Amino acid sequence: MADEAYRAVFLRVHPTGKMVLSLTTDSDGREGEYAQLVAGELGVPALDVKVVPAGTGHGYNAAASAGTPAAIANAVGKIREKARLLAGAALQADPDTLTWANGAWVDGDAADPTNVKTIEDIALYAHGTGELPPGVEGGLDAQAVYRD
Repeated sequence: MADEAYRAVFLRVHPTGKMVLSLTTDSDGREGEYAQLVAGELGVPALDVKVVPAGTGHGYNAAASAGTPAAIANAVGKIREKARLLAGAALQADPDTLTWANGAWVDGDAADPTNVKTIEDIALYAHGTGELPPGVEGGLDAQAVYRD
């Protein structure tokens, strides 16, 4: 029955652009790989991603899980999607016209730095420095709940 319990990953991007990936599973020795996964998808250094496995006594089922990488990819996808909406607001552009390149959302020509918003830029914007699009909450975080 314990193997049927739901697990989750939580990815929070702080206003500085540094990230914390919290797991509801115990350490499985792959935390560096998980940090690389997040970093590669969001265009940040892996050292900017702190992975925090569950501690002992966390809860119902904290056994390591083969589904963790897919759940992390799911949470990262949610971060990128919200970041696209926020980048559109920050750049005063239609989010559907933005492109993702080298860890940033770009409106038009990436050679012009005023047309580029990195995850770090967007994280600060999301935490109160800019006007949020309708229906979008402040902050930049996501979770993915899964079951193996």
